[in-house]
Amino acid sequence: MVPNARLNCEVFTIPKFTVEKRDVQSFLDELRGFHAEFRHCFGRSEPRDNFFRYMVGQLSELERKSIEPMAMQVEGGNVRAMQRFITDVVWNEAQMLRTYHTLVQEDLGDPQGVLIFDETGFPKKGPESAGVARQYCGALGKVDNCQVGVFMAYASPQGYALLDKRLFIPEAWFTEAYQPRRSKCDFPTEVAFKTKPQLAGEMLQAVHQEDILPFKYVAADAIYGNSQELLDAVEQCVGVIYFVSVPSTTRCWLQPPQLNERTVKYRGNTRFQRLVPKTEKQPITIDQLAKSLNNFYWYKCKVSEGVKGPITYEFTKRQVTLSKKGLPDRTVWLIIKRTISENPVYSFYISNAPVSTRLATFVWLSGMRWPIEQCFEETKSELGLDHYEVRKYAAWNHHVLTCMLAHFFLWHLKIKLGEKSTTYYTIAA
Repeated sequence: MVPNARLNCEVFTIPKFTVEKRDVQSFLDELRGFHAEFRHCFGRSEPRDNFFRYMVGQLSELERKSIEPMAMQVEGGNVRAMQRFITDVVWNEAQMLRTYHTLVQEDLGDPQGVLIFDETGFPKKGPESAGVARQYCGALGKVDNCQVGVFMAYASPQGYALLDKRLFIPEAWFTEAYQPRRSKCDFPTEVAFKTKPQLAGEMLQAVHQEDILPFKYVAADAIYGNSQELLDAVEQCVGVIYFVSVPSTTRCWLQPPQLNERTVKYRGNTRFQRLVPKTEKQPITIDQLAKSLNNFYWYKCKVSEGVKGPITYEFTKRQVTLSKKGLPDRTVWLIIKRTISENPVYSFYISNAPVSTRLATFVWLSGMRWPIEQCFEETKSELGLDHYEVRKYAAWNHHVLTCMLAHFFLWHLKIKLGEKSTTYYTIAA
């Protein structure tokens, strides 16, 4: 059920995704018009046709949406040709993303838009698929053999969509021992190891520099919120506000300490070293800070409407100076959420929002990860995001990109249909 705080908030509300079959009379014509936008991204007519067939298969009612059953289902489908299309054909992906983002802007764009970063796992049985390793897989809730994709989504008052993706490649894949596997998976020579936050920052900078889609907020969980790279990338986007989770062990000061400087000799060179004097208070963990606050400072807020009634938490906020290697770093808002119980469970977030920002805005932002989670659920359950049976690096990117486009196409139909649409809709080839 969609959380109440996400439906009744002070910034904007996000609609549910609902499209019904009987509302759409000429879906193939609509889909051909959508595909015409991407014709210039392929050099020949054959890949253009297979691009269309592939998406028809994804939007069909097939239970399994891997290449073979889709090729056998759609008119003109050929298994080998569609395999080559996904695995070996060169796509102008950069141009496809620019075109796609322009379409997203037309249907979903809003100056108050939110970029959301998260990851999802794809369980795999063998060791040969690009980037596969024993790592945490959210789909399974444990460490197992899988691939992991880092994604960027967009949410606005008009809806939500996946904007970009990166396949996370574990560092071991760049060792000499993995050279045969990299060759088998056709890794581009320019691909190098990057952390998940670095991949997120790369996508953020790309969409910012593209200057097609407006956004004001960035939301992410603790994997990304605990990263200097992502926060630095956001702060380079003037006027953009981040709201990210951080671990309870994060240290901070309520008041920034005064620093002393001293000169030190290092390998014959004189350097200046900054120190927090012993007379100054030392940083404390945000968990310690939360547990020290009087009940006076906590506000009860309903954030969900569950099956058994409203779900509420208590929130508070404080401006703090974060500690980095024992020295003061950036000054931010610390937002704390806790369960209402005898032994409350705490969650922590930081934001670079202006001093005047109200608590209600932070309460709203605390629930802003649900659109990307819905994207994962909808593209996996309806469009076969996790049904692929390809191993190469390019093939993973091609399959995931078509899933993103198919999901947005359904949002486009929903927007055209307006209030008439009430349930999911799929295309029968």
